[in-house]
Amino acid sequence: MYMPTNTHILAAEFDYERPATLKDALALLGRHAGEARLVAGGTDLFVQMKMEQRSPTLVVSLASLSELRGISQTNGLTIGALTTIREIGASDIVRNQYAALREAAHSFSTVQIMSMGTLGGNLCNASPAADMAPALLAFDASVNLASSGGSRKVGLGDFFIGPGKTVLAKGEVMRSVELPQPEAGTASAFFKISRVVADISKISAAVRLVRSGNKVTGCRIALGAAAPVPQRIERAEQSLTGAAGSAEAFERAAAIAAEDISPISDVRASQSYRRHAARVIVRDALTAAWQRAAKGNGK
Repeated sequence: MYMPTNTHILAAEFDYERPATLKDALALLGRHAGEARLVAGGTDLFVQMKMEQRSPTLVVSLASLSELRGISQTNGLTIGALTTIREIGASDIVRNQYAALREAAHSFSTVQIMSMGTLGGNLCNASPAADMAPALLAFDASVNLASSGGSRKVGLGDFFIGPGKTVLAKGEVMRSVELPQPEAGTASAFFKISRVVADISKISAAVRLVRSGNKVTGCRIALGAAAPVPQRIERAEQSLTGAAGSAEAFERAAAIAAEDISPISDVRASQSYRRHAARVIVRDALTAAWQRAAKGNGK
């Protein structure tokens, strides 16, 4: 049986375009609907092409679209889809107000991949184990999508529809990701378990808590590599909201999270391992975020 294992060259022929503006990119996609593949950092697509898993007839590079880059803050945070993972991890705004997102960026494979990989690429590839997704879900992020026909905003929780599948329509491009401004008393944390530092996760979790005195007044818990898509665990969130912050409450929420996921067994981990590990890292992430909230930092 033939097994494609080439990881060195792009064997198939294809056309390549590098538009200078988003308008030009959208026009190209409109003329080549269904034939073109977008590439940002190329850390997923080019590997798939070398492995002969994808053979697009046209590759459209977004590398020249400066309008899709950068991090800005106005009543929240806006991150351009072409912003690299390393740029997110180095951002002072992210460090000071979105700690879980910074920790997710710093857990992201190698420095080389962090420097090439983009936020939009990580999300649009729609891996259930996408490192940035749980942290963004914990911050109630939404994505801005653009096409030649206009634009729309989609909550990140509705963006993923299956492994490798999103609501992106033909001819659409992710323009940016938006995160609301964290309210007072907010703290967050991200935990990940992988075989080696450079590997994708066996399981990951991001949490965001809002603390008022000894009470949890707001909560988000999201996991990666635990279901067909990155997901929030709403029943666990509800168990904590309004409760006193305590080791018992965090353990109870973590147990619910482990019950409500639907992990698989694969080469990286078994289903039972993922379920057990999810309970541990959710508990630890909740504890870390609670302690950070007490100190008034680490949003």
